[in-house]
Amino acid sequence: MSASVALISPAKLNLFLHVTGRREDGYHTLQTVFQLLNWGDRMTFTANDSGRVTLHMPGSEVPLQDNLILRAAQLLQRGTLGAAITCDKQIPMGGGLGGGSSNAASTLLALNRLWQLDMSLDTLQALGASLGADVPVFVGGHSAWAEGIGEVLTAIHLPEAWYLILKPRCAVPTGEIFSDRELTRDSLPITMAAFFQGVHRNDCEPVVVARYPETGEALNWLRQFAEPRLTGTGSCVFAAFGTREEAQAAQREVPGKWGSFVAQGVNESPALRALA
Repeated sequence: MSASVALISPAKLNLFLHVTGRREDGYHTLQTVFQLLNWGDRMTFTANDSGRVTLHMPGSEVPLQDNLILRAAQLLQRGTLGAAITCDKQIPMGGGLGGGSSNAASTLLALNRLWQLDMSLDTLQALGASLGADVPVFVGGHSAWAEGIGEVLTAIHLPEAWYLILKPRCAVPTGEIFSDRELTRDSLPITMAAFFQGVHRNDCEPVVVARYPETGEALNWLRQFAEPRLTGTGSCVFAAFGTREEAQAAQREVPGKWGSFVAQGVNESPALRALA
């Protein structure tokens, strides 16, 4: 067996995020919209008969036993099935862009194809949910309205805007924000129509800004161009623009202390397109 797949494992933005409750198991219920991007980590997968999965991921600080790529592969592996995986990381850790979850989903999709397992997307999404609440949306491969703990998904069609994303110099641990006593946990559910009419609040933003003031500074800087938003629990912040040229013009003015990139929102994942 020797076949290969190369794909972009995409980043995501949360266009809004409301925390509507907390379950007995500690998970929070929420409403959000996942906007997939045409930008992310470059991954390659080469199948073999070694019975081993290897990962080459330069610069990663995640211990191999905790790496979601290997954990995803282990969910599918059996017998002599093996693979060599590479991941060229572009998505920053601790930024709220879903990099680890996206990598796990891309691994499930690619190895399901290369190992000819013929598992359905529903099955792969269920497996992905065991790795993290954001994995199913990346497996599904479409921008989506999400409820539950993020796994109850409805594919939606979003305007394919251009986004300027800023990365402050801090990494924000998601668990730290969701365990903060000041986090709003009782937002009333909204309708999809309300979102499309302009409801864009992120309940995590006040907590993140209080703990990581540089995120607030980045939000305030973006405000001169467009409505600034926090994605997930941060630390990345973003604003939407009508054209790539407008986003790039704003990017040229970004202070040198922050990382930045411009990407287009897409309704279908580039990983899904690569495997079509």
